Order: sequence, then structure tokens, then C-alpha cells
Amino acid sequence: MGGHVNMMDDVLISNLSPDLLRSSLRQLISLCRENRQAFLKHTRGKLEAAQSQHAESQTLFPEPNVASEECLKYLTDTRCLLSAQMPFETLSRLTHFCQSITMANASWTPGSELEGVLETFSGDIVQSMQALKESGLPADDHLKQQLQALAKTLVDCKRHCLDKKPEPLTFPLRRALRQVYDVYSFFFPSASALDAVDDADARIEINPTSSSHVETVKLGQLQFPRLLNGFWQLSSPAWGSASAESQDEALKALVEAGLTAADMADHYGDAELVYGSFRNRLHPDIQERVYAATKWCVFKQVTVPITESWVLQNVEARYRRLGGRVDLLQFHWYNYDEDGWLFILESLVRLTKSRPDLVRAIGLCNFDSQRTEEVCEHLLRTTGEVGIVSNQVQFSLVDSRPLQKMSAVCEKYGLKLLTYGSFSGGLVSERWIGAPAPEPYSASAKLTPSQRKYYDMVMSWGTWTEFQELLRRLATVGSKHKVSLTVVASRWVLQQPAVGAVIVGTRLGVSMHGNENLHVFDFTLSEDDLSFINEAALGKEMEKSRALYSKIGDCGHEYHSVY
Repeated sequence: MGGHVNMMDDVLISNLSPDLLRSSLRQLISLCRENRQAFLKHTRGKLEAAQSQHAESQTLFPEPNVASEECLKYLTDTRCLLSAQMPFETLSRLTHFCQSITMANASWTPGSELEGVLETFSGDIVQSMQALKESGLPADDHLKQQLQALAKTLVDCKRHCLDKKPEPLTFPLRRALRQVYDVYSFFFPSASALDAVDDADARIEINPTSSSHVETVKLGQLQFPRLLNGFWQLSSPAWGSASAESQDEALKALVEAGLTAADMADHYGDAELVYGSFRNRLHPDIQERVYAATKWCVFKQVTVPITESWVLQNVEARYRRLGGRVDLLQFHWYNYDEDGWLFILESLVRLTKSRPDLVRAIGLCNFDSQRTEEVCEHLLRTTGEVGIVSNQVQFSLVDSRPLQKMSAVCEKYGLKLLTYGSFSGGLVSERWIGAPAPEPYSASAKLTPSQRKYYDMVMSWGTWTEFQELLRRLATVGSKHKVSLTVVASRWVLQQPAVGAVIVGTRLGVSMHGNENLHVFDFTLSEDDLSFINEAALGKEMEKSRALYSKIGDCGHEYHSVY
């Protein structure tokens, strides 16, 4: 029967539409790690066998402003190599593409198709550099030469843009150049530094709001706004790529609106570099009030001695990428059964006392209730105070797990919850009212990776029909307060016990909803509003909330159970 089944499978594969075939493949890969490994191994082998000569420069850039078919195909093939974890092949192609810009004397005008393609290419380089950091490759001479070659071609490309006559060209690869230099420093910290790269040294003049309209929360000695700009979407060009200049403009608008704090991590692409470059070009008085909350996430077993000097090195790495202080460093640990995390947190808290110029406050990220309490008790015994100020967890109308235990633990020790996922990746919005349940792995559904993740959460919480009822209730309350249902969803989270701030995903320079999100401070949900929403979100006597907790575990459990 095995042969018969294989034959029929082959017929099915041969006749499926490309969209359905991709959907099926995504589903298979999502089922288990072994499927993904087999897929990568097979794909990598085919890509290695199909390696060909680089395209000619003039073929890539045959005329001004035009992204040729060969150019687009070259970039598509390069992304395949990157995603198949073939670092050196990827670096070679990135370098050749940058060289071709200069060799072909390519040119473009602002807003042209080619400029947009180059901005996307810049995002590809950012992602490839992040993949290099996480690859575990040895910092040997071969890697050094590859990175130096890529950096040189990017500098040559910048010079080509500046020297172009009669008018200089825009330089759409600034993010890429900045990230390459940073990754070079990551691998070769003791090597001679490459020349300074970020020429965007012009002061950014802004006029931040002096209105008390934006609610704030005290984290350590700092007053953070209760809405944080979240930069998770900078971790991949899947959410779109933007130029460094458009990102600066987006950040300027957010700070001027009073949203003066951002949440990021060193594995969110170039998020720290983007924010640090922006903040360091503000007037010193304003810099002091623009806050950076970043992370130190340990995702795998530590293979070096865990010492105070090692902890300091990791904090300094984030300080370097930000080009200045870390206002809140949030710590994540991959496996509670592995020793070291209590010592690390104790060392971090002591650093806030001895080196406030380096790091001001310490928080947790995706810790569960038991370990959060364990951390607080340990710090009380060893330092005489709780020391940490927050825990970042998922919290939304369809993920109310913090209400089971976490909120009480935080209130007991004076911690604040910094929450993400309030909009469920955009599923909590008017556009989904009355819409059929999406097929998460279908290209036609056009779901982002974030929406796929949160669709699974919705299905763990309840049915699509129940989700529709929740959306309708949010819309009813929103109509009463003259705000969108997404704003109501954020307000609901802000009014839950121990919640300090909501983190709202921001696609810098691509799309933003800063002004809409500010409406969360225009009103307060009444007891009647909360009861009306809670009946659908939490269930009678919170049975839906308890059922979800029993099904998938406490806060952050999904980030630990895979190890």
C-alpha cells in the first residue's frame, strides 16, 4: 500500500495549484521541527547543485529607474539562499549586487521602482546580517574578508550616489551599511574598527508634546508613556522595508505625539541601530526623555562561564548598538532547569546601581508566575530589594492568562506588566467583522506571520463564531466612545490589574497608526463596558480564561516548552 499511497500523493502534488501547494507545505513545516529540518536539507541541496554565475551588471541595471526582470530574479534567488541558511553564498551575491550598482552606473529618482527595490534589498542585507549573528559561524579570516568586501562595496555605492552628476542620488542602502559594520564589530570586537559609516549626523529638530494627554507609568526612576512603540516587525522584511530616512520621519512623528518610548531587541533586525541613530541626533534635553527598552534573550544553552564580566559584556553590546544608555533591559531565559538565570538577574540589578549610565532598570520577558516570584524573592534575599520593575507578556482579550496568577504576583512585588498582542496581529479590527475564518497558510489569505501566530491563539481561545461576537461587542463599545474597536481592545488591557503599558507594533516608514492609538487615552471603560466585553472575552465566571490557561500553560510557557 505504501507504493499506492506515494503514487496518489505524487498525482496530488502534480495537480495542486501553486497556492494550495504552498499552503500544504507551510502546514507540514509548522507541524514539527523534523519536517522543517528535512525541508531545509532538501532545499539547500538543490540550491547548491543549481549554483550559477552571477548576472552581468548591465543585465541587472540596464536603464535608469527600472528594476529589470533579471534584477528581481537575482534578488529572489538570493533570498532563497539566505533563508536556506547558506551564509557565504548569500554574502557573495549581496556583494556582487552592490558592485553592480556602481559598475553599471545605475541611477534612480526618488519614488522610482528601482529605488523601492533597493530599499527592499537594504532590508535583505539587514536580515542576512542578523542571520549571520545567529548562525554560530566561527569568527575566522574567511568571514572577516567577506564582511569587509561587502562593507567596501556598500561604501563605494554610497560614494557613487554622492558623486552622481548633475544631481546626487539618494542612498537607499544606509540601513544595510550600518548593519554590516555593526555585525563586523560583533564578530571581531578586537579587530581594527572600520571607518565610521553613519553620515546622518544632522540634528533632528522636534517639538514633543507637552500635553498631559498621554498617560504614564513609573518604571524604576523613569516615567514611561503607557503606549510603547514595538519594533518586532523590523526583524524581517516580510512586513515591508523602508529607508532610513522614512524611519526617522516616522520616529519623529511618534515622539512629537508623546510616544517617547520604544520596545526592541538585538534580534529584531536593526531595531536598536535605527532607534539609537535617531535618538542620538536629538537635542540632549529631548534625548533624556526618549526611552529605549530592549532585551537580552538567551535562547539556548550558555557554553561559557556565567560571570559578572560576561553579564557586563552583554549589556555593553546593547549599549553599543543603541549608541547610549539602555533605559530598560528585559531578560528572557530559555530553560528554567538550566542554572544561571538568577545569578544573571542579580548581576543586572547590581549594574543599575553601579553603572546607571549604562543601564537604568531591569525587567523580565516572558517569565511565568512561579519564576517571577522566585526572582523577586531571590533578589530580596541577595540585594535587599526586588530590583526588577516589569515583566513583558502576551495579554489580550483572547489571551487573558495573566489574570490567573501573573497579575497577582506583580501587584504583590510592585512590578508592572508590559503587554503585547493586544490587537492579535491585526485580527482585532473592523475589517474582520463578518469575514470568514482565514486559511492561515494560504497565500490568498495574505496573513502576516504575526497574524498566523495569533490566529492559532484565537482558535485556542474559542471558535471563529465566538471571535465574531467579541468583535461586534468591541465595535458597539467603540461606537459609544467614538473610537475604533482596536482602541477599545487596547483600553481594556490598560485597565487590567498590574498592567503598566501596552506595546503596539509599529512598521516604521511602512505604515503607522500612532494618532489613532493615542485615542486610547481619550476615555475610560465603565464597569458596564467591561462586563459587556468580559462576558464574550473571559466567559461566565472566567471559564474561557481558565480553560486557556489549562490548555497552553502560564504566561510565556510557549517560549519554553519547545526546548
